[in-house]
Amino acid sequence: MKSAVENKPTHIVKGNIFDALGFSASEATALKVKAEILSAILEHVRTQGYTQGRLVAILDEYQPSVSNLLKGRISQVSIEKLLRYADRLGLETRISIRPQASRTRVDKAGVVRQTTRRKVAAA
Repeated sequence: MKSAVENKPTHIVKGNIFDALGFSASEATALKVKAEILSAILEHVRTQGYTQGRLVAILDEYQPSVSNLLKGRISQVSIEKLLRYADRLGLETRISIRPQASRTRVDKAGVVRQTTRRKVAAA
């Protein structure tokens, strides 16, 4: 058994884990959306007690695909397909898009800068 000291994290990430892993902003956003949809699907499946066989019928999908979904292997699954699964499971989805409050960028000289986007009030 490992001691508490051996279990300490070596790196703590603040913010979006996908950004920290080196994905581009658009890739990180897509992965975050996929992860959120998958999390909602898996929570619903758990609370409803669905079996793989039942999910094959509900999702109209092959068993290996359902198995991969339940194991969180979604690298080859599109956001659209995950949304279709959520719909077939009777889950309501909402998408919210808004300007980012602030963003880190690197200028031409290699200096990291924090930029703030102004909120525009509707007249």
